[in-house]
Amino acid sequence: CHLIHYLRLSHHLIVLNYLICTFDKLKSVSSEDIKITDAVFDGVEVRVFEPPAKGDESLKRSVVYIHGGGWALASARTSLYNNLCRIMAESLNAVVVSVEYRLVPEVCFPEQFHDALRATKHFLQPDVLAEYSVDPSRIAISGDSAGGNLAAAVCQQLSKEEDLPIRPKLQALIYPVLQAFDFNTPSYQQNMNMPVLPRYVMVNYWIDYINGNYELAHELLVNNHTALNVGRALSFRARLNWTSLLPPSFKKSYKPVVQSTGTAAIVERLPALLDVRAVPLLADDTTLARQPRTYVLTCENDVLRDDGAMYAARLERAGVPVTLDHFHDCFHGCMIFTVWPTDFSAGVQTRNSYIKWLDENL
Repeated sequence: CHLIHYLRLSHHLIVLNYLICTFDKLKSVSSEDIKITDAVFDGVEVRVFEPPAKGDESLKRSVVYIHGGGWALASARTSLYNNLCRIMAESLNAVVVSVEYRLVPEVCFPEQFHDALRATKHFLQPDVLAEYSVDPSRIAISGDSAGGNLAAAVCQQLSKEEDLPIRPKLQALIYPVLQAFDFNTPSYQQNMNMPVLPRYVMVNYWIDYINGNYELAHELLVNNHTALNVGRALSFRARLNWTSLLPPSFKKSYKPVVQSTGTAAIVERLPALLDVRAVPLLADDTTLARQPRTYVLTCENDVLRDDGAMYAARLERAGVPVTLDHFHDCFHGCMIFTVWPTDFSAGVQTRNSYIKWLDENL
């Protein structure tokens, strides 16, 4: 990881950064059960996990996995994600492709999106699927946190490409970050100081991702960038109106924060704030209606809880079969923490539920 980027982050996140990033990157050492190889898909590095062939089957199902870390941290090769993808491959008897997209500060949006899209489209080619003995009708796209953002954005883009012969059967999003429009949803208000991912740290991740300036952080925190006088934002407001999209148990007694007068120049300087490739929750209903069967995992103690819940509600309204898997006692990022010294029961619980859904639906 990049030392300069470390210095920007709050003390709340130092422990998480250490846990994710100071594990040595693991070489592609295969075990008896899983063959692990590193490859390059259309210029993008990936790590491929292949279970052994069984005599009574010809083709396997598959998951394209995109790791989290605020578009700036972690790697497909760190032990935490290596372990997750290996367990997925074993449990599902599936080929798992873990995408090693480039990170902030080396690149900013839209390069992470382009990396994830290029690697996925390369894998979806019939000859590549045949090389890995993958059933083209049983492929899922998945990711956690910022990786869930990229997975949703990639899935939306694939649905718009009419000449694509093979499409994903499922998408599975783990506490995804899906919008930078409203940093005062109930979950952002409820968990604004929650360890692991406080609200202002998530705002700083967004600023880094879209190549903005930290001086804008306060403007974003109070929703000045999407005030009622910001014309470019008005047309999107109904697409993430949490007062109509969230259940009462999520809304509680929180009130919307809508500024009547804000700073229109912010979205002029940072158009990615309203770009659906960065902000999948802003997609129109036509695009959402084309999405595959979807799984969304959310955690109560997470600023991003409502991002996932709103996306699930909008997809369901668009006619997409959706499973919203909510965990009342879990926290952001927990699913990768299943290995000593961070072997949390929350990680095992969420991971098992996620894999169970994939096993039943893929």
